[in-house]
Amino acid sequence: MAPPANRRSGFSRRAQYSTFLSYTAGVLGVVVGLGLVVVSIVNPGAFSSLRGAATDITEPAAKATAGGRVAGSGVLSSIAGFFTMGSEQARIRRELAEAKVRLVEAQAIEAENRRLKNLLDLTREDDGAVAAARLTSSTGGSTRRFATIDSGRDKGLTQGMPIRSTLGLVGRVLEVGGSTSRVLLITDTESIVPVRRSTDGVPAFAQGNGDGTLRVRLINLGINPLKKGDVMVTSGSGGLYRPGTPMAILTEILRDGAVARVLSDPADTDYVMVEQVWAPPPPPAPNENTGE
Repeated sequence: MAPPANRRSGFSRRAQYSTFLSYTAGVLGVVVGLGLVVVSIVNPGAFSSLRGAATDITEPAAKATAGGRVAGSGVLSSIAGFFTMGSEQARIRRELAEAKVRLVEAQAIEAENRRLKNLLDLTREDDGAVAAARLTSSTGGSTRRFATIDSGRDKGLTQGMPIRSTLGLVGRVLEVGGSTSRVLLITDTESIVPVRRSTDGVPAFAQGNGDGTLRVRLINLGINPLKKGDVMVTSGSGGLYRPGTPMAILTEILRDGAVARVLSDPADTDYVMVEQVWAPPPPPAPNENTGE
C-alpha cells in the first residue's frame, strides 16, 4: 500500500518543534546570507575588520606551516645537493680550466699585438727601411752567431744591409737568398761595429765575444772614462750602420774598455727591420767666392 501524500509529524510536539525550528533556521540563514551579499556589494570594506581579525587569529598557524614548508624544501635541497655535488664540482673545474686557457690565449694575443705595434711604429719612424722581416732562427750553441730572416731578394735585400729591432742593432745581412737571408749577428767574433757613448760620444768599437756579449775597446787609450750602465750606440764611422742606433749597455769595466750586453737579444726578438746601407754625407763643396 502506497504511503500517504500528507506526511505529518504526528502528534509528537518534539517532532513538530524540530521541524519548525529547522525551517526557521533555513529561512534565517538565507536571509542573513542575502543580507551579507548585499552589504558586500554595496560596501566592500564593511568586513575588513573581520577579515583582519581572522587573519590575526590564523597567523601563528600560517607561520608554522610556512616554516615547515621552508624546512622541508631545505632538506630536499640538501639531499639533492649531496647527490649532485660531484657533477657540479666537475663542471666548475672544467669551466675553470677553460677560463685559464682563454686567459693564456688572450695574454699571447696581447703580446703579439704589442710586438706588431712596435714593428709598425718602427716602420713609420724609419725612412731608410727596406723591409720588415721575421727572425725565424738564430744559433745559440756555437761560437759563431748567425740568424735567418724570412726575406731575401724578393723584398729587395742585398748583402751588408743592417738589421735592427725596436730595441737596437741586431746585425747585418751576410748572405741573400730568394726568400730568406742569413744575418751575421753583432755578437759574432767576426762582427766589428764602430760605437760611441750615447752621453758624450766617447769613441770605441764593439766586437762580438761569441758568447752573447760584446767587447768594447776604446780608441783613445788612457784613463778609461766608461762606467757600468753606459749605453753604447753606433757612431756611423766608415758607413754601413746609421749613427745613433742603440746597441749595448756596459756591464763590466776593463782596463782598456768594457764588456757589454746587447740590447736586442735575438732569442727574444721576433720581428726586425732591414735598413738601407748608410753612407756618410759628402763633405761640403769649397766656396768659390772665398777660394776655399
